[in-house]
Amino acid sequence: MEHFGKLDVVAHTVGGFAGGQSIADTDDATFQRMFDLNLNCVFYILRAAVPLLRKTSGRVIAIGSRAALEPGAGVGAYSASKAAMVSLIRTVAVENKDAGLTANVILPGTMDTPANRKAIPNADISKWVQPASVAKLVVWLAGEAGKDVNGAVIPVYGKDA
Repeated sequence: MEHFGKLDVVAHTVGGFAGGQSIADTDDATFQRMFDLNLNCVFYILRAAVPLLRKTSGRVIAIGSRAALEPGAGVGAYSASKAAMVSLIRTVAVENKDAGLTANVILPGTMDTPANRKAIPNADISKWVQPASVAKLVVWLAGEAGKDVNGAVIPVYGKDA
């Protein structure tokens, strides 16, 4: 704000993953860490940014996960935190449509990242989502073409759909 005098777009791309345990076996620290990384930080950013974005008919774009809508065994804390984030973003969309502010969530499947390649070394990475594909969608949503998209939950599942 100090440098540009306004805020037009918030693209939230930060998150974390923990998995491998059933809900019954998930410890408190893991559960809380997933909510801190995948929900609470979004809440704090939105609380600070929404008043500024309302002044510019700004955009909120968040990167979620396919797991928000399609949870799997052993990823309950992660899936729950991403599902809560989707609800939070959609609430921002409803609460601020009067100001022209839009808020949307992109839900990629497994992304082709160095961390995922290391964690899942024998996977068929040809089916994974390319980060550039998600980045292009973020840019589209932030631009003029995306101005009428609000409250959307957009699946980007790659070839593993």
